[in-house]
Amino acid sequence: MRFILTGGERNDITQSDKLIAGLEGGYVIADKGYDSNKFVELIESMGMEAVIPPRLNRKSPRAYDTELYRERNIVERFMHKIKNYRRIACRFDKLSLRYLGFLQFVSAFMWI
Repeated sequence: MRFILTGGERNDITQSDKLIAGLEGGYVIADKGYDSNKFVELIESMGMEAVIPPRLNRKSPRAYDTELYRERNIVERFMHKIKNYRRIACRFDKLSLRYLGFLQFVSAFMWI
């Protein structure tokens, strides 16, 4: 699992290349925020299939596996669970390094 912290005003797609760099697998499942031709081409060049629904403003919508896309709820449920930790939900840490450290600690704790 990887976490990359950015400012609240940044788009998700700005960190997409770093999130999948060096990963292996059959699929990349993401939400509409990651729908871009460049990112889909990168996924396919890595030998994986992009399971990303097209944005509504696309002129030619791409097809994607809707059944497999339902598996994305695992990530959404995980994000909901870690927000039960008040320190993560409220982000009391002023330094992003400390926040990221606690985020990784909670993730490892939940995994164990």
